[in-house]
Amino acid sequence: MHIKIGIIGGSGFYQIEGLTDIETIDIETPFGKPSDSLVSGRLDGQPVVFLPRHGVGHPLLPSDINVRANIYALKSLGVEWLISVSAVGSLRQEIEPRHFVIPDQLYDHTKNRISTFFGDGLAAHISLAHPFCEGLSGLLHEAATEVGATVHNGGTYICMEGPAFSTQAESHVYRQLDFDIIGMTAAPEAKLAREAEICYAVLACSTDYDCWHPDHDNVTTEMILDNLRSNVEISKQIVKNVVSKIPDGERHCGCANALQYSIATQPDKISLAKQHELKLLLDKYLS
Repeated sequence: MHIKIGIIGGSGFYQIEGLTDIETIDIETPFGKPSDSLVSGRLDGQPVVFLPRHGVGHPLLPSDINVRANIYALKSLGVEWLISVSAVGSLRQEIEPRHFVIPDQLYDHTKNRISTFFGDGLAAHISLAHPFCEGLSGLLHEAATEVGATVHNGGTYICMEGPAFSTQAESHVYRQLDFDIIGMTAAPEAKLAREAEICYAVLACSTDYDCWHPDHDNVTTEMILDNLRSNVEISKQIVKNVVSKIPDGERHCGCANALQYSIATQPDKISLAKQHELKLLLDKYLS
């Protein structure tokens, strides 16, 4: 099975309507099981695979998501383009609840997450100056505009550990640092997707003003989910539209060869066990 387009659904985005030829796929990776079963099918004729990030029914906290298993499982199916749909809080007045953002920068403020496939005798250092694929982000912005969404192109996503929402002090500091949106899931997804040489971009759905705004000083899950439900349907329209825009053939961005000059360990010093564990990522460079 070789499916080039993957979709990770965040809070409230647990399935995709309009899929045909549906098949449920259970995958065991060297890093354990993904968040849930993967669902493959065709969306407007295009082969895609979908994974609910928090599991169906949302049993997983952001810190409990096995991101390595999720990315590895998608990679094993041939995914080259990965669309992440994520709920975020807004740190800017102009990014109103129910608006969309296609971020172009990421600040990782998480504390307890594994953010690399490497280590254990294999050192690699990818470039992450531009953490989201510029080409895929551009297609997402175009797709969102075409379906009539209010979408902001660019911005910095700060990824916090959670699961608690920000204190007011934290929220004000994030604004002073010129961050635009805040969420709990883009890191380490963006890092691991880059290590797996997958083009990755985020469709961020603004659900609230965090707690810096005088009218939103007590962010609640109920408030967020209410706004999120309003965004889910248009999110699905955007995803359906962008899938039709993703080109066939070879990719020409840096994501496709992110590991080419990133592996620091000499090939003869990499254990056979590690080579086997990361076969999907290493084969084209070590064979």
